[in-house]
Amino acid sequence: MMTELTPQAQRVGMIAGSGLLPILVADGIRATGRQVVCIGLRDQFDPQLPDHCDAFSHAGVLQIGRWIRLLRRAKIDEAVMVGRVAKARMYEPFRALRQLPDLRAALLYYRRLRFDRRSHVLLSAVADELATSGVRLIDSTTYICDHLATIGVMGRVQLTTAQQRDVDFAWPMLRSIANLGVGQAIAVRECDVIAIEAMEGTDAMIDRSGQLCRTGGWTMLKTAHDSHDMRADVPTVGVPTLERLAGAGCRLMVLGAGRVIMLEKPRMIEVANRLGIALLGR
Repeated sequence: MMTELTPQAQRVGMIAGSGLLPILVADGIRATGRQVVCIGLRDQFDPQLPDHCDAFSHAGVLQIGRWIRLLRRAKIDEAVMVGRVAKARMYEPFRALRQLPDLRAALLYYRRLRFDRRSHVLLSAVADELATSGVRLIDSTTYICDHLATIGVMGRVQLTTAQQRDVDFAWPMLRSIANLGVGQAIAVRECDVIAIEAMEGTDAMIDRSGQLCRTGGWTMLKTAHDSHDMRADVPTVGVPTLERLAGAGCRLMVLGAGRVIMLEKPRMIEVANRLGIALLGR
């Protein structure tokens, strides 16, 4: 439940998109004794999120000026940005009437984003805009370290010799692909590439991999590029990812240690054990 903000408490701002991640981050912040001042992005945030925050407001995805006013009014000087925002909306930001930009967002678009709206460029522009008003955007994983992938096997299911060969074959390739900005995931079997993630996202790549490799037994690897800005858009997987992988015939998921968020990590490990999927942090 939301509580009254107290003057003596440290406060952390949160700009929240959809999914479970904002709830986990809010709980992590509050576990440190800090208070959460949240701005839920309209048509995106989970309805349960307000109950996990100390103060809650909402704003449009493209209303950056409103974000700043709300954060400064609450005397926030650092904030996290977490949760998904539909990628399609970012590619048509000034044609969606339900997400009309405010003046600050319009000026930001004109000055910095007209010709390049890649995720890291967008994040850098938003972070700089917040910083000019005294709000520092921090690493979005700061308060959820327990939910990050870690080195080694996570769970009871061990890798086979063939799976280890696939990891050794595909991991350098995935890092190169990620560093080129193509995607954050790849599917392989028997040292052969089945699919590479692009704009369609991980779920669509999983479905495509299952269709292309009907015998199953394939491996998915996922990570962020080496210089990924951890302030937003950190690769994330959860129980639904595991269930989708199982349905598509995947038997191993390899994740970048410290670079991929595992939503409800203990539950993910339990589900992976039950489904017979090996989890490896690399």
